[in-house]
Amino acid sequence: MSKRPQKKKPDHPSTYIWAAALSALAAFAAVYVTLAVSDNQTPAASSPSSASNSVTNGAATDAAPDDSARALATGKMATFVFKKTPADLTDVSFLTPDGATTNLSAFKGKVVLLNLWATWCAPCREEMPALDKLEKELGSDKFQVVALSIDKSGVDGARKFLDDIGATSLKPYADPTSKEGTRLGVIGMPTTLLINADGKEIGRLIGPAEWDSADARRLIEKFIF
Repeated sequence: MSKRPQKKKPDHPSTYIWAAALSALAAFAAVYVTLAVSDNQTPAASSPSSASNSVTNGAATDAAPDDSARALATGKMATFVFKKTPADLTDVSFLTPDGATTNLSAFKGKVVLLNLWATWCAPCREEMPALDKLEKELGSDKFQVVALSIDKSGVDGARKFLDDIGATSLKPYADPTSKEGTRLGVIGMPTTLLINADGKEIGRLIGPAEWDSADARRLIEKFIF
């Protein structure tokens, strides 16, 4: 007597869920890597007309980072992504340590490392001591680390956080509306933007980093001096 063929049991629903999640993660990674490589590639030689557009009264105002600068996106800064040319930023507003309102444009004239973080963000806590050390060692009238807390706890919450971890060089800036990060195109925290003295974004790094490392200092000092 021949046996009846057994019906194959359908896959458990969780199998499809995991497969979809892995596919989405792979797609995101592919897009991020593609964008990062594209922006960090050495730019093609400019045509005379495009070169003239980046010069005003003999001064290069929007020149792309040169090869020596792009080469610094390595080691501890390997995930730093340069803009093809320094990019305009939305002039976001936020609170100063004394509760007054200021704008990003108020920092023009100095190179700024703008770190967007939140008090509930574990990776932010991880990298904050390094940012504090960087500000202590490099902070001047030419450079400042601006640690901007993006959560409802405001300046008081940011100050308590910094006090709890022993950060003595960073000032507690805050955006209790939690909206300005979105206006800067930030999709996760921490995210750190390097901004030139003209107030334009040189590039950014998503995720925690060792900002007190030699690699970080070399990258930042390239644009300070």
